[in-house]
Amino acid sequence: MEQLASLKDWEDEMNNITKGKPSIKVENIVDLERAPQEFLYIDDYLPGLGVIIPEEPPIGCECSTCDSKTKCCYALCDGSFPYTSACRIRVPPGTPIYECNKRCRCPHNCQNRVVQRGSHMKLCVFRTSNGRGWGVKTLRVIKKGTFVIQYVGEVITNEEAEKRGKEYDAAGRTYLFDLDYNETEGQCPYTVDAAIYGNVSHFINHSCDPNLAVYAVWINCLDPNLPKLALFATKDIKQNEEITFDYRCQSTKDDFLRQRLGLLGNSINGKISDIRTQCKCGANVCRQYLF
Repeated sequence: MEQLASLKDWEDEMNNITKGKPSIKVENIVDLERAPQEFLYIDDYLPGLGVIIPEEPPIGCECSTCDSKTKCCYALCDGSFPYTSACRIRVPPGTPIYECNKRCRCPHNCQNRVVQRGSHMKLCVFRTSNGRGWGVKTLRVIKKGTFVIQYVGEVITNEEAEKRGKEYDAAGRTYLFDLDYNETEGQCPYTVDAAIYGNVSHFINHSCDPNLAVYAVWINCLDPNLPKLALFATKDIKQNEEITFDYRCQSTKDDFLRQRLGLLGNSINGKISDIRTQCKCGANVCRQYLF
């Protein structure tokens, strides 16, 4: 009974914050694990020490209706309108997304305002039966291209990320996600740490054959080093199917792999070290190791 009460309190706490965006259930029919004690639910980035996230965009569009025929905020990226008329992603992973912002004249229901309107999913944080801890599944069908959830956490400096990365490696856990999408500067000044502060995405497991992909999205903060991280469905997802993304983010760069999720300081001569994390995703194309 105490376990059920703990999980129900946790469920209520998360839903009080999300207000249905997304709707969250908690389920554990596997073991006696209770709600995480050292996890605080947030629904947006939390600036860490020395980090300022500007939320006043210097520019905005003049459109009354934004679509693929108008010269809108999307022109800041590759010239392709990022969303379909059904508000599903239409550009491949790796494409920067510039949504309309608070300075734009277009309405709230503009076709180029998707991530900022929040998640409308019904998700369930559940206890996995194969030793992967908590996971997340969808309680209704998700169509390919649909926005599912943001990856949020505490935004910290690169220096702090290196320090925490070593501590997390020693403890056998990590939730660090480098914001290294600004290719022009060739550096990564900021990292998202979802170890203590985070949302449902904190519990999404890795898969070598994922059904979600990560996109960098700029809305009110147009700092090239501070995009939001949005997870979109890469295929149709069935009801009660677990949602996953590739922690490697489909990159083959050694340095990228080492840093992407906090494996900092574990390299020898620029190569991935012999310290490897075994993968338990169970996919037919499983690489056997996360890193």
